[in-house]
Amino acid sequence: MTLRLASYNVHKCLGLDRLRIPERVIEVVNALDADIVALQEVDHRLPPRPAALPPALIERETDFGILPFAPDGPSLGWHGQTLLVRKGISVAKIRRIILPGLEPRGAILAEIALGSGSFRVVGVHLGLIRRYRSMQLAAIRAALSRRDEMPTAILGDFNDWSARGGAAALGSGFRLHAPGRSFPAARPISALDRVALGRGLHLTAAGVFGDAPARVASDHLPIWADIRIDPTA
Repeated sequence: MTLRLASYNVHKCLGLDRLRIPERVIEVVNALDADIVALQEVDHRLPPRPAALPPALIERETDFGILPFAPDGPSLGWHGQTLLVRKGISVAKIRRIILPGLEPRGAILAEIALGSGSFRVVGVHLGLIRRYRSMQLAAIRAALSRRDEMPTAILGDFNDWSARGGAAALGSGFRLHAPGRSFPAARPISALDRVALGRGLHLTAAGVFGDAPARVASDHLPIWADIRIDPTA
């Protein structure tokens, strides 16, 4: 089975032209043609953290379902993150993972039922300081070790400016891929947005989506990764 994963830091729908236009973000999300999309910065920063990307807009203008990481409040996600899953894909479980650091951070997890097997996606928005990023990845690794073993992809804004590395704390079971330079959107110089693939997942293609209006809709460009799932490999 093959799936397309994507990740997009939508910057609270604030474009580089200083206009907040959620419809542009939705246009980009639809153009990615992905099965699962990890989104970061979907909510406003200050409490009560209302959604910057309106759920009703997603429901009306896309073929995605919104996973309920914030069921009791005005937010779209948890710690500004959510996962969109193409309708028709069955989600078995979702979980939230609290991460260490100077500022509040968290990861979001969804386990997808695929025929007789399962597949896991973890969305991340890691911290700005290298030491805390390592701690956060170690916390994710520990959380995964307490769950059933299955092919796992971790994707999102890794906030890592290094050309190599950035995921050593996940252990040797993951391979990190940086599809390309994604930040800043108007003139990208760094591959902050990445995907780490665990055993049973194989990258077949990947890239950065830079078509209009992606270069103005947010300060990041979205990335995408086509993966083949083979749990026996």
